[in-house]
Amino acid sequence: MNRLKEKYLKEVVPSLKEKYNYKSIMEVPKLEKIVVNIGVGDATTNSKLLDAAVAELELITGQKPVITKAHKSIAGFKLREGQAIGCKVTLRSENMYTFLDKLIAIGLPRVRDFRGVSPKGFDGRGNYTLGLKEQLIFSEIEFDNVVKVRGMDIVFVTTAKTNEEAQELLSLLGIPFRK
Repeated sequence: MNRLKEKYLKEVVPSLKEKYNYKSIMEVPKLEKIVVNIGVGDATTNSKLLDAAVAELELITGQKPVITKAHKSIAGFKLREGQAIGCKVTLRSENMYTFLDKLIAIGLPRVRDFRGVSPKGFDGRGNYTLGLKEQLIFSEIEFDNVVKVRGMDIVFVTTAKTNEEAQELLSLLGIPFRK
């Protein structure tokens, strides 16, 4: 069993149950999925950039990404409806915990001038979005093979009802929030 999943079951669940007075273990918020998304705006002019982003995302997450397409045309961005503009991966269960462990232990400490992640990324429904400026913080990415340094969005989808519960859950799992 994954180290973080074990930590969730042995430490996080009892702690949350005690703090919020949950009657049943089913009420305790849990991490449902993690969605990792890379937007490749330059893919409109050069499709090779999208292939590079897909390959990097597959290396980072260990799962094959889905290519996302534009929903509507925007002339100002030279964008047509249906044009490929990014890629995303949805991680669940074991893969999700493995990725989260890697992000907390290896990824975030390698961010330059890191003082913790912003607590402002909650959406009001218990989900948290974290933006990273570069993919180089993951050890699988080799600097020499990088075509272009690009950022990514990581969305943590939880079953928590409020932002406070979600933040408590994520910080108990080990995500370092800024004070």
